[in-house]
Amino acid sequence: MGTAQFAVPAMQRLIDTYGEIVGIVTQPDRPKGRGKKVMPPPVKELAQSMDIPVFQPLKIKDPEAIEYIASWQPDLIITAAYGQIIPPPLLKLPHAGCINIHASLLPKYRGAAPIQRCLMNGENKTGITTMYMDEGLDTGDILLQQEVTIHEDTTYGELHDLLAAAGADLIIDTIEQLKEGTLKRIKQNDQEATYAEMIKKSDEIINWQDQAASIINQIRALDPQPGASTILGEQNLKIFKGKITQESVTGQPGEIIGFSPVGFIVKTGNLGIEILELQKPGKKRINTVEFLKGHHLKTGTILGKQV
Repeated sequence: MGTAQFAVPAMQRLIDTYGEIVGIVTQPDRPKGRGKKVMPPPVKELAQSMDIPVFQPLKIKDPEAIEYIASWQPDLIITAAYGQIIPPPLLKLPHAGCINIHASLLPKYRGAAPIQRCLMNGENKTGITTMYMDEGLDTGDILLQQEVTIHEDTTYGELHDLLAAAGADLIIDTIEQLKEGTLKRIKQNDQEATYAEMIKKSDEIINWQDQAASIINQIRALDPQPGASTILGEQNLKIFKGKITQESVTGQPGEIIGFSPVGFIVKTGNLGIEILELQKPGKKRINTVEFLKGHHLKTGTILGKQV
């Protein structure tokens, strides 16, 4: 059971390793992109390419959906980035249980957006957890974990792909230990739990009064999607790459205080940030040098303030 691109490497490894996939459950096709064209989930595309049955219930908790999945008589259910809470009747269905692949070192970052939130918080490590599912939100017993290092310039897109690949390896290790009877369950310490709530529109907006390191973390956490945003005049800009300048800077937060050979420098709550890559609405991402060829910015211009 999975929907997003994160689940695809694990699904491919399961197919390649075992080949005994009775069916794939994924979310319904939905409109995507600027043209709002209805598109299938990435997991569905892979399943269809491998001639594996696909089921796309609107609500997984509906009795009809549960009955349909039960007709497959699964021995084990594996979930990754599915997008709905699995109801108790499904959790009890397979005799080997339901195992989830979660993109954090539980009990830290339970919830919908563990990758983005750990980057926003400036973490230097995260990882993958396989866990038995229960009725709570990522509260089940931990099975295996694998740590992944986060570098200071790691973006959401890069970390997503690293963790997806790690998850594919870890789920195979988990199943092999399950088959051998050596798999151990570790209860989570709820006192150490943190939560990674879904990214909201407000999380995308850069507050130039924040510290420079916090803004850089926000930019990394939202690259490539949905992008950290600010306002220039009456136009929305998405910022994708920036670099902290360590020199002492003056000016008000959001003010363009200077230029460099590769960008322009914006004052934050403490230091300056050199803006290196950005995007206008409906346009491609470009480096700031290209952007400045068509926009004659001046020092003293304030970002984040509509004119």
